[in-house]
Amino acid sequence: MQHALRSSQPLTRRLAALALGLGAAGALLPAQAQSTAPAVQFPTKPVRIITPFPVGGGPDGVARLVADKLSRMWGQPVVVENRPGGNGFIAIDAFKRGANDGHDLIQLDAVHIAAYPHLFKKLPYDVAKDFDIVLPLFKTYFFVNVATNSPYKDMGALIADAKAHPGKLNYGSWSVGNPVHLGSALLESMTKTDMTHVIYKETTQLYTGVANGELSFALGTSATAGPLQRAGKLRFLAVAAPKRLANFPDVPTVAESGGPAGYEVTGWNAIAAPKGVSPAVAEKIKRDVEKALAEADVKEKFVSFGYEAFPTTREQFKQFMDGESTRFADVIKKAGASLD
Repeated sequence: MQHALRSSQPLTRRLAALALGLGAAGALLPAQAQSTAPAVQFPTKPVRIITPFPVGGGPDGVARLVADKLSRMWGQPVVVENRPGGNGFIAIDAFKRGANDGHDLIQLDAVHIAAYPHLFKKLPYDVAKDFDIVLPLFKTYFFVNVATNSPYKDMGALIADAKAHPGKLNYGSWSVGNPVHLGSALLESMTKTDMTHVIYKETTQLYTGVANGELSFALGTSATAGPLQRAGKLRFLAVAAPKRLANFPDVPTVAESGGPAGYEVTGWNAIAAPKGVSPAVAEKIKRDVEKALAEADVKEKFVSFGYEAFPTTREQFKQFMDGESTRFADVIKKAGASLD
Protein backbone atom coordinates (compact mmCIF):
# COMPACT_ATOMS: atom_id res chain seq x y z
CA MET A 1 0.00 0.00 0.00
CA GLN A 2 1.28 3.47 -0.81
CA HIS A 3 1.24 6.31 1.69
CA ALA A 4 -2.05 8.12 2.16
CA LEU A 5 -2.74 10.93 -0.31
CA ARG A 6 -4.94 13.87 0.49
CA SER A 7 -7.00 15.86 -2.00
CA SER A 8 -5.26 19.23 -2.30
CA GLN A 9 -8.52 21.17 -2.20
CA PRO A 10 -11.88 20.20 -0.66
CA LEU A 11 -14.84 20.09 -3.01
CA THR A 12 -17.25 22.99 -2.60
CA ARG A 13 -20.90 22.87 -1.67
CA ARG A 14 -21.80 23.47 -5.27
CA LEU A 15 -21.06 19.80 -5.90
CA ALA A 16 -23.79 18.72 -3.50
CA ALA A 17 -26.24 18.07 -6.32
CA LEU A 18 -23.63 16.61 -8.63
CA ALA A 19 -23.87 12.89 -9.35
CA LEU A 20 -20.83 11.15 -10.78
CA GLY A 21 -20.93 8.72 -13.64
CA LEU A 22 -24.40 8.12 -14.93
CA GLY A 23 -26.32 10.31 -12.52
CA ALA A 24 -27.96 12.02 -15.47
CA ALA A 25 -28.54 8.83 -17.45
CA GLY A 26 -32.21 8.80 -16.55
CA ALA A 27 -32.68 11.94 -18.61
CA LEU A 28 -31.84 10.08 -21.79
CA LEU A 29 -34.71 9.05 -24.00
CA PRO A 30 -35.26 5.37 -24.77
CA ALA A 31 -33.38 4.11 -27.79
CA GLN A 32 -35.23 4.88 -30.99
CA ALA A 33 -36.15 2.20 -33.45
CA GLN A 34 -33.27 1.42 -35.75
CA SER A 35 -33.68 2.60 -39.30
CA THR A 36 -33.23 0.13 -42.08
CA ALA A 37 -29.54 0.09 -42.95
CA PRO A 38 -28.03 -1.01 -46.25
CA ALA A 39 -26.30 -4.37 -46.28
CA VAL A 40 -22.58 -4.13 -45.49
CA GLN A 41 -19.93 -6.79 -45.86
CA PHE A 42 -18.49 -6.85 -42.38
CA PRO A 43 -16.54 -8.49 -40.94
CA THR A 44 -14.42 -10.08 -43.62
CA LYS A 45 -11.76 -11.39 -41.22
CA PRO A 46 -11.30 -12.03 -37.47
CA VAL A 47 -12.21 -9.17 -35.13
CA ARG A 48 -10.30 -8.09 -32.05
CA ILE A 49 -11.83 -6.40 -28.98
CA ILE A 50 -8.93 -4.86 -27.09
CA THR A 51 -9.64 -4.16 -23.45
CA PRO A 52 -7.63 -2.39 -20.75
CA PHE A 53 -9.36 -4.54 -18.12
CA PRO A 54 -7.78 -7.69 -16.63
CA VAL A 55 -9.10 -11.19 -17.19
CA GLY A 56 -11.82 -12.22 -14.77
CA GLY A 57 -13.35 -8.86 -13.94
CA GLY A 58 -16.86 -7.72 -14.80
CA PRO A 59 -15.94 -5.64 -17.88
CA ASP A 60 -13.84 -8.52 -19.23
CA GLY A 61 -16.74 -10.91 -18.63
CA VAL A 62 -19.11 -8.70 -20.62
CA ALA A 63 -16.61 -8.32 -23.45
CA ARG A 64 -16.22 -12.09 -23.69
CA LEU A 65 -19.95 -12.71 -23.67
CA VAL A 66 -20.43 -10.16 -26.45
CA ALA A 67 -17.48 -11.53 -28.41
CA ASP A 68 -18.96 -15.05 -28.30
CA LYS A 69 -22.34 -13.79 -29.54
CA LEU A 70 -20.76 -11.77 -32.34
CA SER A 71 -18.63 -14.73 -33.44
CA ARG A 72 -21.81 -16.73 -33.96
CA MET A 73 -23.59 -13.89 -35.78
CA TRP A 74 -20.70 -12.94 -38.00
CA GLY A 75 -19.18 -16.31 -38.78
CA GLN A 76 -15.76 -14.91 -37.90
CA PRO A 77 -13.68 -15.28 -34.73
CA VAL A 78 -14.09 -12.35 -32.32
CA VAL A 79 -11.25 -12.40 -29.82
CA VAL A 80 -10.91 -10.41 -26.59
CA GLU A 81 -7.34 -9.21 -26.06
CA ASN A 82 -6.59 -8.07 -22.50
CA ARG A 83 -3.97 -5.34 -22.19
CA PRO A 84 -4.29 -4.05 -18.62
CA GLY A 85 -2.05 -1.50 -16.92
CA GLY A 86 -0.66 1.92 -17.69
CA ASN A 87 -3.95 3.77 -17.07
CA GLY A 88 -5.36 1.97 -20.10
CA PHE A 89 -2.72 3.52 -22.36
CA ILE A 90 -1.22 0.12 -23.26
CA ALA A 91 -4.54 -1.07 -24.66
CA ILE A 92 -5.21 2.24 -26.39
CA ASP A 93 -1.78 2.20 -28.06
CA ALA A 94 -2.42 -1.33 -29.37
CA PHE A 95 -5.81 -0.19 -30.66
CA LYS A 96 -4.34 2.84 -32.44
CA ARG A 97 -1.80 0.61 -34.17
CA GLY A 98 -4.49 -1.82 -35.32
CA ALA A 99 -6.81 -1.97 -38.30
CA ASN A 100 -8.84 1.19 -38.95
CA ASP A 101 -11.74 -0.54 -40.69
CA GLY A 102 -13.63 -1.77 -37.64
CA HIS A 103 -11.93 -5.15 -37.31
CA ASP A 104 -10.10 -3.79 -34.24
CA LEU A 105 -12.38 -2.45 -31.51
CA ILE A 106 -11.68 -1.26 -27.98
CA GLN A 107 -13.56 -1.35 -24.69
CA LEU A 108 -13.35 1.88 -22.68
CA ASP A 109 -14.99 3.29 -19.60
CA ALA A 110 -15.99 6.69 -18.24
CA VAL A 111 -12.52 7.45 -16.91
CA HIS A 112 -10.80 6.97 -20.28
CA ILE A 113 -13.41 8.99 -22.15
CA ALA A 114 -14.59 11.67 -19.75
CA ALA A 115 -12.10 11.99 -16.86
CA TYR A 116 -8.55 11.48 -18.13
CA PRO A 117 -8.72 14.40 -20.58
CA HIS A 118 -9.10 16.64 -17.50
CA LEU A 119 -6.59 14.81 -15.30
CA PHE A 120 -3.65 14.79 -17.74
CA LYS A 121 -2.17 17.81 -19.47
CA LYS A 122 -0.93 15.47 -22.18
CA LEU A 123 -2.58 12.21 -23.20
CA PRO A 124 -1.34 9.61 -25.71
CA TYR A 125 -4.76 9.78 -27.34
CA ASP A 126 -7.47 12.24 -28.31
CA VAL A 127 -11.03 11.10 -27.63
CA ALA A 128 -12.46 13.19 -30.47
CA LYS A 129 -9.80 12.25 -33.03
CA ASP A 130 -9.00 8.61 -32.21
CA PHE A 131 -12.33 7.02 -31.29
CA ASP A 132 -15.74 6.52 -32.81
CA ILE A 133 -17.70 5.61 -29.67
CA VAL A 134 -20.21 3.15 -31.06
CA LEU A 135 -22.43 2.32 -28.07
CA PRO A 136 -22.49 1.89 -24.30
CA LEU A 137 -22.30 -1.66 -22.98
CA PHE A 138 -23.60 -1.13 -19.46
CA LYS A 139 -23.84 1.11 -16.42
CA THR A 140 -23.28 0.16 -12.81
CA TYR A 141 -23.83 1.73 -9.40
CA PHE A 142 -21.35 1.89 -6.54
CA PHE A 143 -21.91 0.66 -2.99
CA VAL A 144 -20.39 2.08 0.19
CA ASN A 145 -18.44 -0.93 1.48
CA VAL A 146 -17.38 -1.46 5.10
CA ALA A 147 -15.91 -4.43 6.95
CA THR A 148 -18.42 -6.96 8.20
CA ASN A 149 -17.52 -6.08 11.80
CA SER A 150 -17.46 -2.33 11.16
CA PRO A 151 -19.07 -0.25 13.91
CA TYR A 152 -20.95 1.71 11.26
CA LYS A 153 -24.43 0.30 10.83
CA ASP A 154 -25.65 3.07 8.54
CA MET A 155 -24.38 6.11 6.68
CA GLY A 156 -25.58 8.40 9.43
CA ALA A 157 -23.18 6.81 11.92
CA LEU A 158 -20.23 6.93 9.51
CA ILE A 159 -20.82 10.59 8.69
CA ALA A 160 -21.31 11.54 12.36
CA ASP A 161 -17.95 9.96 13.24
CA ALA A 162 -16.27 11.73 10.34
CA LYS A 163 -17.65 15.08 11.51
CA ALA A 164 -16.62 14.47 15.12
CA HIS A 165 -13.06 13.38 14.21
CA PRO A 166 -11.71 15.26 11.14
CA GLY A 167 -9.08 13.26 9.30
CA LYS A 168 -9.71 10.07 11.30
CA LEU A 169 -11.77 8.20 8.71
CA ASN A 170 -10.09 7.05 5.53
CA TYR A 171 -11.34 5.76 2.23
CA GLY A 172 -9.50 4.01 -0.56
CA SER A 173 -9.23 3.80 -4.32
CA TRP A 174 -6.71 2.53 -6.85
CA SER A 175 -5.61 5.92 -8.23
CA VAL A 176 -6.20 9.64 -8.24
CA GLY A 177 -9.15 10.73 -10.34
CA ASN A 178 -11.08 7.47 -10.76
CA PRO A 179 -14.82 7.41 -9.93
CA VAL A 180 -14.14 5.73 -6.57
CA HIS A 181 -11.79 8.55 -5.54
CA LEU A 182 -13.91 11.38 -6.91
CA GLY A 183 -17.12 9.81 -5.62
CA SER A 184 -15.65 9.62 -2.13
CA ALA A 185 -14.42 13.21 -2.36
CA LEU A 186 -17.92 14.21 -3.39
CA LEU A 187 -19.26 12.55 -0.24
CA GLU A 188 -16.82 14.65 1.79
CA SER A 189 -18.15 17.80 0.17
CA MET A 190 -21.80 16.95 0.56
CA THR A 191 -21.36 16.06 4.24
CA LYS A 192 -18.82 18.80 5.06
CA THR A 193 -16.35 16.26 6.40
CA ASP A 194 -12.58 15.82 6.10
CA MET A 195 -11.35 12.29 5.38
CA THR A 196 -8.12 10.75 4.10
CA HIS A 197 -7.66 9.25 0.63
CA VAL A 198 -5.48 6.12 0.59
CA ILE A 199 -4.26 4.66 -2.71
CA TYR A 200 -3.83 0.92 -3.27
CA LYS A 201 -2.09 -0.61 -6.25
CA GLU A 202 -4.85 -3.10 -7.09
CA THR A 203 -8.58 -3.37 -6.56
CA THR A 204 -8.21 -6.71 -4.77
CA GLN A 205 -5.85 -5.10 -2.25
CA LEU A 206 -8.23 -2.19 -1.87
CA TYR A 207 -11.23 -4.26 -0.82
CA THR A 208 -9.09 -6.57 1.29
CA GLY A 209 -7.96 -3.41 3.06
CA VAL A 210 -11.58 -2.59 3.84
CA ALA A 211 -12.26 -6.13 5.05
CA ASN A 212 -9.19 -6.06 7.31
CA GLY A 213 -10.15 -2.74 8.85
CA GLU A 214 -7.30 -0.75 7.26
CA LEU A 215 -9.90 1.50 5.63
CA SER A 216 -13.08 2.97 7.05
CA PHE A 217 -14.86 2.39 3.76
CA ALA A 218 -14.43 2.23 0.00
CA LEU A 219 -16.83 2.61 -2.87
CA GLY A 220 -17.14 -0.46 -5.05
CA THR A 221 -19.51 -2.19 -7.43
CA SER A 222 -20.99 -5.63 -6.95
CA ALA A 223 -18.51 -6.82 -9.59
CA THR A 224 -15.41 -5.49 -7.81
CA ALA A 225 -16.40 -5.71 -4.14
CA GLY A 226 -19.02 -8.42 -4.54
CA PRO A 227 -16.72 -11.45 -4.14
CA LEU A 228 -15.67 -10.36 -0.64
CA GLN A 229 -19.22 -9.28 0.18
CA ARG A 230 -20.52 -12.72 -0.79
CA ALA A 231 -17.73 -14.30 1.25
CA GLY A 232 -18.93 -12.42 4.32
CA LYS A 233 -15.85 -10.19 4.54
CA LEU A 234 -17.53 -6.96 3.43
CA ARG A 235 -20.90 -5.39 4.09
CA PHE A 236 -22.77 -3.16 1.64
CA LEU A 237 -23.68 -0.26 3.90
CA ALA A 238 -25.64 1.61 1.22
CA VAL A 239 -25.85 2.06 -2.54
CA ALA A 240 -25.11 5.40 -4.19
CA ALA A 241 -28.16 5.21 -6.45
CA PRO A 242 -31.50 7.00 -6.75
CA LYS A 243 -33.36 3.89 -5.60
CA ARG A 244 -32.63 0.41 -4.28
CA LEU A 245 -31.31 -2.06 -6.81
CA ALA A 246 -33.56 -4.96 -7.74
CA ASN A 247 -30.88 -7.56 -7.02
CA PHE A 248 -29.98 -5.97 -3.65
CA PRO A 249 -33.39 -5.06 -2.23
CA ASP A 250 -32.15 -5.10 1.38
CA VAL A 251 -29.38 -2.53 0.77
CA PRO A 252 -30.72 0.99 1.35
CA THR A 253 -29.77 3.99 -0.71
CA VAL A 254 -27.30 6.44 0.81
CA ALA A 255 -30.17 8.85 1.47
CA GLU A 256 -32.26 6.14 3.16
CA SER A 257 -29.27 5.23 5.32
CA GLY A 258 -28.81 8.72 6.76
CA GLY A 259 -26.55 10.14 4.05
CA PRO A 260 -27.06 13.13 1.76
CA ALA A 261 -29.95 13.13 -0.68
CA GLY A 262 -28.97 13.09 -4.34
CA TYR A 263 -25.64 11.33 -3.78
CA GLU A 264 -25.08 9.00 -6.73
CA VAL A 265 -21.92 7.37 -8.07
CA THR A 266 -22.15 5.31 -11.22
CA GLY A 267 -19.87 4.04 -13.95
CA TRP A 268 -20.35 3.17 -17.58
CA ASN A 269 -18.54 1.20 -20.24
CA ALA A 270 -18.53 1.49 -24.03
CA ILE A 271 -17.28 -0.05 -27.27
CA ALA A 272 -15.35 2.15 -29.70
CA ALA A 273 -14.16 1.75 -33.28
CA PRO A 274 -11.39 3.79 -34.90
CA LYS A 275 -12.30 7.33 -35.89
CA GLY A 276 -13.27 7.44 -39.54
CA VAL A 277 -14.65 3.92 -39.70
CA SER A 278 -17.42 3.52 -42.27
CA PRO A 279 -20.76 4.72 -40.83
CA ALA A 280 -22.38 1.56 -42.20
CA VAL A 281 -19.84 -0.62 -40.37
CA ALA A 282 -20.27 1.35 -37.14
CA GLU A 283 -24.04 0.97 -37.40
CA LYS A 284 -23.76 -2.77 -38.00
CA ILE A 285 -21.48 -3.17 -34.99
CA LYS A 286 -23.93 -1.20 -32.84
CA ARG A 287 -26.95 -3.13 -34.06
CA ASP A 288 -25.33 -6.54 -33.57
CA VAL A 289 -23.86 -5.74 -30.15
CA GLU A 290 -27.32 -4.59 -29.07
CA LYS A 291 -28.70 -7.95 -30.21
CA ALA A 292 -26.03 -9.72 -28.17
CA LEU A 293 -26.81 -7.66 -25.08
CA ALA A 294 -30.50 -8.50 -25.41
CA GLU A 295 -29.97 -12.28 -25.13
CA ALA A 296 -31.19 -13.98 -21.97
CA ASP A 297 -27.86 -15.31 -20.72
CA VAL A 298 -26.24 -11.89 -21.10
CA LYS A 299 -29.06 -10.29 -19.13
CA GLU A 300 -28.61 -12.94 -16.46
CA LYS A 301 -24.89 -12.22 -16.25
CA PHE A 302 -25.63 -8.51 -15.96
CA VAL A 303 -27.71 -9.24 -12.88
CA SER A 304 -24.87 -11.19 -11.29
CA PHE A 305 -22.43 -8.37 -12.04
CA GLY A 306 -24.82 -5.68 -10.84
CA TYR A 307 -24.86 -4.11 -14.30
CA GLU A 308 -27.75 -2.48 -16.13
CA ALA A 309 -28.35 -2.08 -19.84
CA PHE A 310 -28.01 1.45 -21.18
CA PRO A 311 -30.01 1.63 -24.43
CA THR A 312 -29.59 4.87 -26.36
CA THR A 313 -29.11 6.22 -29.85
CA ARG A 314 -25.63 7.22 -30.97
CA GLU A 315 -26.52 10.91 -30.94
CA GLN A 316 -28.03 10.68 -27.47
CA PHE A 317 -24.94 8.88 -26.20
CA LYS A 318 -22.69 11.55 -27.68
CA GLN A 319 -24.65 14.24 -25.89
CA PHE A 320 -24.48 12.21 -22.68
CA MET A 321 -20.70 11.80 -22.95
CA ASP A 322 -20.26 15.52 -23.55
CA GLY A 323 -22.22 16.16 -20.37
CA GLU A 324 -20.15 13.60 -18.46
CA SER A 325 -16.94 15.27 -19.60
CA THR A 326 -18.20 18.61 -18.31
CA ARG A 327 -19.19 17.10 -14.97
CA PHE A 328 -15.88 15.30 -14.50
CA ALA A 329 -14.01 18.49 -15.36
CA ASP A 330 -15.90 20.36 -12.63
CA VAL A 331 -15.28 17.67 -10.01
CA ILE A 332 -11.59 17.30 -10.87
CA LYS A 333 -10.95 21.04 -10.83
CA LYS A 334 -12.51 21.51 -7.43
CA ALA A 335 -10.86 18.42 -6.00
CA GLY A 336 -7.47 19.66 -7.18
CA ALA A 337 -6.80 16.26 -8.72
CA SER A 338 -4.07 15.78 -11.31
CA LEU A 339 -2.08 12.89 -12.78
CA ASP A 340 0.70 14.92 -14.40
